[in-house]
Formats: sequence, C-alpha cells, structure tokens
Amino acid sequence: MGKQLRFGLVLFAAAGAVYFYLNYRFESHYENGRLGYVKIVARGAGAAGSDQASALPAAETFRPTFRIATFNLGRFDEAKAANRSVNDVLVHLLPQFELTALQGIRGKNQGVLVRLVEQINAASGRAFDFATCPTQKRDAIEHYTAFLFDRQRIEVDRTTVHFVEDPLHRFRVKPLVGEFRARGPNPAEAFTFTLINVETDPEHVAAELDLLAEVYRTVRDRYARAADGKMEDDIILLGDLESDDAHLGPLNHLWGVSPLLSGLPSTVRGTQLLDNILLDRRATREFTGRVEVVDLQHDFELTMADAMEVSEHLPVWAEFSVYEGGQPGQVLLQTPK
Repeated sequence: MGKQLRFGLVLFAAAGAVYFYLNYRFESHYENGRLGYVKIVARGAGAAGSDQASALPAAETFRPTFRIATFNLGRFDEAKAANRSVNDVLVHLLPQFELTALQGIRGKNQGVLVRLVEQINAASGRAFDFATCPTQKRDAIEHYTAFLFDRQRIEVDRTTVHFVEDPLHRFRVKPLVGEFRARGPNPAEAFTFTLINVETDPEHVAAELDLLAEVYRTVRDRYARAADGKMEDDIILLGDLESDDAHLGPLNHLWGVSPLLSGLPSTVRGTQLLDNILLDRRATREFTGRVEVVDLQHDFELTMADAMEVSEHLPVWAEFSVYEGGQPGQVLLQTPK
C-alpha cells in the first residue's frame, strides 16, 4: 500500500511538472543589468524586451499621445557609459520618452548605444532601439547623433535616416534626418513626421544657425514637391542649438516655424536656454501644447555635481497626438473627394 501511494505521488508530481512545462515558463527581469526577480508567466505571453517591431501596443497600454525629446548626453563615450551613477539615471530617464534625439555621442562605432539600449530594455521591460546614419560606422565618425525610440510606440523608415551632406564640411556635427510614424492607430490615420536632429558647435553658433535654416527649408521643400506624391508637412527640428529662442538667427525667420520653449533654462546650472524643439504649429496640429524641461536634480534627487556628471544639458520634451491631424478620422475627413 505504501509503495502504491509513493508511486501515485511520483506519478502525480511528474504529470504536474509536464503540465507546468507545457503551459508556463520562467521570465527573468533585470534591473540595472542585474537579475531583479523571476516571474512565472503563461506560455505564449511576449517576453519583456523581445523584438515586437511588427506588433501594435496592447489595447490596455494604448495611449493617444507620446513624447518626443531632445537630450545632449555631453560626451557620451565608453568611460561615461561605464559610470554606474550616470547609467542608473539614463536607464530610468530615457524610457520616459517614446522618441529621443540624442546628441553628444562619441566613438568610432555604435557600441555605446548598443549597450545603453540593452540596459534600458533590461531595466524597463520595454523594447527600445536606436537609429543613426548607416555610414557612421563605415566612415568612423567619432562624434555623432542618433534617435532612440520605443519600437512598440514608434516606427522608423531606416532607409530615410541620413546625415545632411555638407561637402564644404561647415558642420562640426552633421544634422541627422529621419522619417517616423506613431504606432497604435490605423497606419492611414497615424501621425507621420520628419525629425532633424542637430548639435550646434559652440564656437560657430551664428554660422551653423544660418546653415540649419537652409537645412530646414531644403527638407521641407523636398516633401512639398516629392515626385512620388508623398507629402509631409510635419518637419520638426530639435537639439542643442547653443542659443535661446530669441537669438536663433535665420531659424526665427522661417515662415510659420517657431521654438516651443521660451524663457526656461535647459542647463543644469539654470543659466541658459540652449536646447529646443522647432516646428510649424499651423502644420503640426498634433502638438498638444505640452512642452517641459526635465529637472534632473529634483526628479532623481541629485546634487548639482551629480547632475553635471550626467550632462550639462537637461532633456526637453514635447507631447504629440498619435493621430494625424490630432484626432481620429482627421485624415479621412481631409481627403479630397
């Protein structure tokens, strides 16, 4: 009788183990690159941080707005990427924005970005990726910019991501251009836009601001007369401009284009407005009116010295609707009969 009972218990345990194996799995969650906890989830549920580029956000996580930010990382190289205190701030800060134009990246390859994205995804359980010009690696450009984005909220047409060509080498850091679309709505109704990511040379501000106005006009005119019929009027220039909203030179004279941030400093010391987001509010009606500067010291309980270690610049973000025109059905209503 005892042997039969033991055999029955063993058989029951084996059956339970098989059932568990077939229906559940262990999912590891990491925080700051270290194992935080292990969770039991049903098989078939998406793993945190897995590539879900082709999937739309789940219905319960859908949000009608998203944030576009700009942040100069302040010489973000291998040494800075290995700084644990800096890293801890970045992996918790950057997931607050669905799309960030990053400046100040240093290195002959994209290794620092690869590791940063891995750490962000491990800490947040999200699916972030980055995009920069494919020639960056080939040409061994050591100082460049990039776009960081959440693949579940934003998609990028990587064939459009390129540095602005400048045969005369007048830019210290070439502006980076890319085309994006919000995820969530029907693609025909989703907000599409083009970003121009800039990092202005502090020693040649006036000259580069002149060039940036020319770049903006060139990008805007390209879409206005596109041979393929593709029209895009949502052109957003953002980044480190090394000048406040009143002293942007020719950028202040672009028809309809204006900076979103005015009267607020964008540096840790609180003395200068250097970073901004510019767009044509008549065209980009998807802008909700919200624009803010992140206070690193307050939000992360840092001393000024600690915040300066992350960057001398503060992130600036603006909020946009995921729908073209700012609301569902707007595109269909505007379609000519």
